[in-house]
Amino acid sequence: MSNKIYPIGIQNFEKIRKDGYFYIDKTALIYQMVKTGSYYFLSRPRRFGKSLLISTLEAYFQGRKELFAGLSIEKLEKDWIKYPILHLDLNIEKYDAPESLDNILEKSLTAWEKLYGAEPSERSFSLRFAGIIERACLQTGQRVVILVDEYDKPMLQAIGNEELQKQFRNTLKAFYGVLKTMDGCIKFALLTGVTKFGKVSVFSDLNNLDDISMRNQYIEICGVSEQEIHSNLENEIHEFAAARGVTYDKLCAELRENYDGYHFTHNSIGIYNPFSLLNAFKYKEFNSYWFETGTPTYLVKLLKKHHYDLEQMAHEETDAQVLNSIDSESTNPIPVIYQSGYLTIKGYDERFGMYRLGFPNREVEEGFIRFLLPFYTNINKVEAPFAIQKFVREVESGDYDSFFRRLQSFFADTTYEVIREQELHYENVLFIVFKLIGFYTQVEYNTNNGRIDLVLKTDKFIYIMEFKLKGTAEEALQQINDKRYALPFEMDERKLFKIGINFSEKTRNIEKWVVE
Repeated sequence: MSNKIYPIGIQNFEKIRKDGYFYIDKTALIYQMVKTGSYYFLSRPRRFGKSLLISTLEAYFQGRKELFAGLSIEKLEKDWIKYPILHLDLNIEKYDAPESLDNILEKSLTAWEKLYGAEPSERSFSLRFAGIIERACLQTGQRVVILVDEYDKPMLQAIGNEELQKQFRNTLKAFYGVLKTMDGCIKFALLTGVTKFGKVSVFSDLNNLDDISMRNQYIEICGVSEQEIHSNLENEIHEFAAARGVTYDKLCAELRENYDGYHFTHNSIGIYNPFSLLNAFKYKEFNSYWFETGTPTYLVKLLKKHHYDLEQMAHEETDAQVLNSIDSESTNPIPVIYQSGYLTIKGYDERFGMYRLGFPNREVEEGFIRFLLPFYTNINKVEAPFAIQKFVREVESGDYDSFFRRLQSFFADTTYEVIREQELHYENVLFIVFKLIGFYTQVEYNTNNGRIDLVLKTDKFIYIMEFKLKGTAEEALQQINDKRYALPFEMDERKLFKIGINFSEKTRNIEKWVVE
């Protein structure tokens, strides 16, 4: 039996090393980072190991060689010098008022001033920060290390509140701008966060930051690679497979399907979500560990606000400039969704510099689509899983009438606000429903100019459906026959249903379905 203790939710490097927790050695990359540059920025989704990276750097710059015994950096570093460190963690507050950011900056600055002294003429946050850096450097004889964890938390929490976001941006812009002004006194700086706000952002004065978020050589600095799993958890994979009663290869495939698939640049290896992966190894079962620790409510609000076509999400195309920065006034919800970890890079067109995006893995895809359901239909969060279960059972048993009656209930009470975007609303609801059913059956789904056609396959039945948003159910059925959609299934032994369905603009619901 494996005796590994998994560091779930533990972000302190000293605690991991002293208390014997499992640690995947990232220190060779950390050494490379420290020795080849001074100012870095890294964006990764939440719970991806950013805080642990900051904590590891803190221990390294404190010269705490004993914590690195047996790790790569122990052989690489010869000097182990102790530097003054200013560590700002913006993760703590709930940023819902202007003073919430002021309070946390005040707390950190006061603590640093106790160590390095204060100057009465330094009244603003940025002047005090600059003074602290200068005095720390002079008093210790070493340049200063600055580590900022979740630099963007205030900005993220203020999405949708323009005025508050503007205030946060102005405060942080001046505060982070000190990093450039005080360059001569700074040894190293790393800012981490989930997103990178662009345009008139906190970064516009900070053009000396090296953004390594999409750099291939740093892809493995947070998260876990396939090779790291096999180097560190080989015995545990066998134990996990035995506990689940599956083969080693099958378990590896399940791990890959559920938790792998993050690509932070093109032509890079896939990265596993560390939080979900370690939980799965600890409990020897698959679950939506990462998804369940945070609800992407603000992302769904963005999708709805900008009348986004959900089907696009699984094959969205964009360029690096869009991916890399979030303009708070932008109408494009995709950069925020990508940087938050709900979408990832799936392909790259080198000629045009275009990235193709998609969901990284099953945990994220199924979790996100499930989460959308109550926002787009009148089914609440508690009922949603049961509704999908019933849908699946109905198609598996050939009970299409119950299926469509249930689908009608999803459209009931559609608000007037939605009606202006009526066609898109119908398409989004159908996309969510059939995407969720597709996790348990086979679904091929296409939309085109006010009509939707799909093929749904179960063990016993094949359904060919044509939805008309403008037109009759009979016309929809006629289209299935005219276009000979059933031709590929002529030799199939399963029972085939051809179903034409139409929506009524008047009742704002499914009006009729005819079956052949």
